[in-house]
Amino acid sequence: TGETGEGKEVFAKDIFKRSNYTKHFIKVNCGAIPETLIESELFGYERGSFTGADRRKKGYFEAAEGGTVFLDEVGELPLLAQVKLLRVLQEGELMRVGGVESVKVNCRIIAATNRNLQEEVFKGTFREDLYYRLNVLQIEIPPLRKRKGDIASLANYFITKFSRELGKPKKFLSKEATMWMLEYDWPGNVRELENTLHRAVILSEKSSIELKDFASYNGKKTVTVKTLEEVEREHILNVLDMCNGKLYGSNGAAELLGIKRTTLIAKMEKLGIRKKEN
Repeated sequence: TGETGEGKEVFAKDIFKRSNYTKHFIKVNCGAIPETLIESELFGYERGSFTGADRRKKGYFEAAEGGTVFLDEVGELPLLAQVKLLRVLQEGELMRVGGVESVKVNCRIIAATNRNLQEEVFKGTFREDLYYRLNVLQIEIPPLRKRKGDIASLANYFITKFSRELGKPKKFLSKEATMWMLEYDWPGNVRELENTLHRAVILSEKSSIELKDFASYNGKKTVTVKTLEEVEREHILNVLDMCNGKLYGSNGAAELLGIKRTTLIAKMEKLGIRKKEN
């Protein structure tokens, strides 16, 4: 679960790679399939079950035998499809559209949603029994604004990726661009960060990416109502994380913060920030 753009599919693929269900990974966007086709796509159909059904066709669950089905935006499933999905989860079997015999299936199901499914249950748009069956193990992915320590490594990954794809020399973030990225709240999460850096790599005319290369930058800083001490402590922690704990020297925290090493150490002691070994 989590907000849109957080990379839920990336987490699902990591679970897939670490599991015993690695034969196939089939992604299904439940909100992108027309309601009239959702059942035949998920559960398959028999020949002659409807006009145009000139052969038997396996659905996603059968096709994923021994593998994993990733149901993205599972909250978009219509109620009739929810009933059939519940049977797959509970009994490990399904009925193809137009079929008369049950078909056994063996696959892992990972579901993702940016909706509050408990609220959908209350409104009657999502089955309560399916909600509890899916909710055996829930992983909530925090938004990027709550895990800013990930920004530096994600930024480096995307810059390297897009520089290579565009045939450009590797770009580097300027000090001002780095500071802004750590202060910005990223409402679009990782997807917004990726798109922002893609555009920046395209537009940047220098070896470094500057603030002007960011579409999200409007000349204003994101302001959060916190005490000065809270802001200072959070900012120092973010910079230390970005520098992998390096306090001083080239690209060290003191240099990025524009202060002396002794000043940084004094501030860390005052704010209760423990020093990390380089």
